Amino acid sequence: MKIVVLVKHVPDAQFDRHLNGEGYTADRDESILSELDEYALEAALQLAEARGGSKAGNQVIALSMGPAGAVNAVKKSLQMGATEGVHLTDDALAGSDAAATSLALAAAVRHLGGVDLVLTGMASTDGETSLVPAQLAERLGLPQVTFASTLEVDGGRLVARRDADTTSETVEAPLPAVVSVTDQINEPRYPNFKGIIAAKRKSITTLSLADIGVDPAQVGFAGSWTTVTSAEERPPRTAGTIITDEGDAGIKLVDFLAAQKLL
Repeated sequence: MKIVVLVKHVPDAQFDRHLNGEGYTADRDESILSELDEYALEAALQLAEARGGSKAGNQVIALSMGPAGAVNAVKKSLQMGATEGVHLTDDALAGSDAAATSLALAAAVRHLGGVDLVLTGMASTDGETSLVPAQLAERLGLPQVTFASTLEVDGGRLVARRDADTTSETVEAPLPAVVSVTDQINEPRYPNFKGIIAAKRKSITTLSLADIGVDPAQVGFAGSWTTVTSAEERPPRTAGTIITDEGDAGIKLVDFLAAQKLL
C-alpha cells in the first residue's frame, strides 16, 4: 500500500498565539507537529505494519505544506516511523485558506501518483475547520470517510466506524479514498532512539508549486475564498468577583449567579 498522511506544522498550544502582517497569518516561530495528525500517522503505520511494513513494499509518506520550518513536522513523522517525507513549500502559498490549501495538497498527491489512501487528522489544532479532508476528496474525485474512530483495509475496500453521541455507524468505501480519523482511533507512538537515528537516513523531497503544476494565483491570499479583514488581541482577564464569607457567602454567590443569568 501507498499511504499519504497529511501533517501540519502548527503553533504550539503551550504558548500564546499571535497574528502577523496585513493578512493576519499565524506566527509559527514556536511550532510543532499538529497533535491530531499524529493519530492519522499512527493509523497509517499500523496499516502498513499489518501488511509486512516497508520490506513488503508498503509506504507511509508524510506530506506537509508550509514555510521552511514546516519540514520539522515531516522530520517528526519520519522519527515516528514514516518511510519518507514530502515538503511542499513556496512563498506564494503564504496566506492560503482551506480551499487554496486543499487545491495545492490535491496537486501534490496527484504528483506522487499511485496513492491508495490519504489519511488526515480530524482537524488542525490551529484553524480547526475540519474542511480540508472533504475538499481534498472532492478535488481528487475520491470517496471520503470523515471522523473515523476505527479503520481497517480489506483488499480493495476500507471499513470504518464513525461514532456519534448516541449511535455508531460502520461505513465502507473502495480504495483509493480520503479518510480523516479522530483522536479515539489509537494511541500514537513516541519516537524512540532507534526511530530518531533511522529518520536521519530517510529522504525528504521538497516540492514547489511549479513542480506540481499549480499557478501561484490559485493559492495564497490571491487564491483563497476567505479573507481575514480584522483581528485584535484578546483582552486580558480581569480579577473577577471575590466573595468573602461573613456568614452570608451562600446568599452572595446565589445573587451573583442570578445576576449573570446562570440560574
